[in-house]
Amino acid sequence: MESYIADWISLIIRWLHVITGIAWIGASFYFIWLDNSLEDPPQWKKDKGIKGDLWAVHGGGIYEVAKYHGAPEVMPKHLHWFKWEAYSTWITGILLLAVIYYYGAESYLIDRRVADLSAAEAIGLGIAFLVGSWVIYSGLCSSPLSRNGWLLGIVLLAFAGGLAWGLTALFSGRGAYIHFGAIIGTIMVANVAMVIMPGQRKLVAALEAGNPIDPSWGAKAKLRSTHNTYLTLPLLFIMISNHYPMTYGHALNWLVLLVIVVITAISRQYFVLRHHGINKPVFLGVAIAATLVLAVAIAPRPVKLDAPAQLSSSQLATRAEGIIRERCTTCHAASPTDDVFTTPPGGVMLDSMEQMQQWAPRIRARSIDSHDMPFMNKTGMTDEERVLVAQWIASLSAGN
Repeated sequence: MESYIADWISLIIRWLHVITGIAWIGASFYFIWLDNSLEDPPQWKKDKGIKGDLWAVHGGGIYEVAKYHGAPEVMPKHLHWFKWEAYSTWITGILLLAVIYYYGAESYLIDRRVADLSAAEAIGLGIAFLVGSWVIYSGLCSSPLSRNGWLLGIVLLAFAGGLAWGLTALFSGRGAYIHFGAIIGTIMVANVAMVIMPGQRKLVAALEAGNPIDPSWGAKAKLRSTHNTYLTLPLLFIMISNHYPMTYGHALNWLVLLVIVVITAISRQYFVLRHHGINKPVFLGVAIAATLVLAVAIAPRPVKLDAPAQLSSSQLATRAEGIIRERCTTCHAASPTDDVFTTPPGGVMLDSMEQMQQWAPRIRARSIDSHDMPFMNKTGMTDEERVLVAQWIASLSAGN
């Protein structure tokens, strides 16, 4: 019953996280597009202090949007602030991290094949990474490096590489990836709460009081907002990465993660330029080519199928069935006996030979090619057993 309740808590928090995340990312994408798509206004608008305007049609109506250099002639009574989308996304994300990876540290965060950590050690390290990464990132952005965008970007990429390597050297592949994503999310929301929002409050207060505007407020907010734009796509990938063990389960999973971060940033650059009316398909071409190269580079190598002893087809099937029952059906059964999974993950049940044959391609992909299953290898499946199962699956194909 405890696991069942935990599943419901996880479901509700994940649902809220997705909803708030859509709201935040949607608003972020919209305003980046809006700011980059503003056109030079007519003179009568310029005389009113309007910097740029834009006309749009949506939902059966015509919209006129205008951006001022400073303040309008009369400050509006209701000024909309965009912050709660970011805050609620981060709060639900941290709650989800705590429920799945901290409460379930022994199952999801700790992989003793990587590092023999206690639950308290793993959780403490995870929190330290979250806090420390923001401190280092913010320090770099406040340093003289911020005057050179390219140099700052290179240093931040090197920092990201160090983070990815450090996380994968301590946690399970899934745990490392999700913590990298949590670090990105923390940096993004901290940019909003600690830099962008304070700068906007100072700007509005100065405009209302008729005081001069400090250009550093806008410059700092612009830098952090730009970073948030390029961090969005890597974060979205990490949110779904646990479905793709060929990435987090690879021997060089930290490098795979770093390459994907670069690919997504390049893709985002294409769309940012398109907002300015600049079409540079080379960016998409580079991103697609890099993705193909990555896919080839991390593709599973053929498993050596030489049997340790000659077995007949019936003997091989019997051995494979026994291995799958012992190593896999604790989770993948109509009534799992595992201490974490109360329902078969992905709806995959392996109670009978017919079901094992049905799911043979999935067994091959997750247990032979990637070693992602059994989950954290908690049932102790050996390499010899994987080879025998692979031989049995190959015999099914040969029989067809």
